[in-house]
Amino acid sequence: MRHHARAFIAVAGAVFVATAATAYTDGNSHAPSAAATSSSSSTVSAKSGSLGKILVNGKGQTLYLFQADKTSKSTCNGSCAKTWPPYTVSGKPTAKNGVQSGKLSTSTRSDGSKQVTYNGHPLYTFSGDKKAGQTNGQGLKVFGAKWYVVGTNGKQITKTTSTSTPSVGGY
Repeated sequence: MRHHARAFIAVAGAVFVATAATAYTDGNSHAPSAAATSSSSSTVSAKSGSLGKILVNGKGQTLYLFQADKTSKSTCNGSCAKTWPPYTVSGKPTAKNGVQSGKLSTSTRSDGSKQVTYNGHPLYTFSGDKKAGQTNGQGLKVFGAKWYVVGTNGKQITKTTSTSTPSVGGY
């Protein structure tokens, strides 16, 4: 019986390692972090919605700032970066549709990837936004500070929508 238990544990461990390794890479050699949302288009544009004109990435995903980031250097790593994937690019980000190119830049993360910043704020997507344009992370306080969508002026938008926000369990 012990032999079967050891074999089971070995197989389960191998499956876990394989799953973790797959989750760790996103298929882009330039982006070592699975948490990072890397885009080859590297576009930041504006989209109008219930919160006003907000920033979105090239896939239409809402971009957020983290109030704990006091400089252009991100403080969101580890489990934080899994819930709030940093928006990273391999080249220079491009401003479109009402986004001010002078406010757009990058900052180097601890893993060496380039995170897009706007008006000095590192930008993130939210794992709870399942479709383009969703703002489920708006106003959530997790990982020690609040998260807000970013307006085209480069400032946080603090108003909330009438829809309910999902809970982020355990944070």
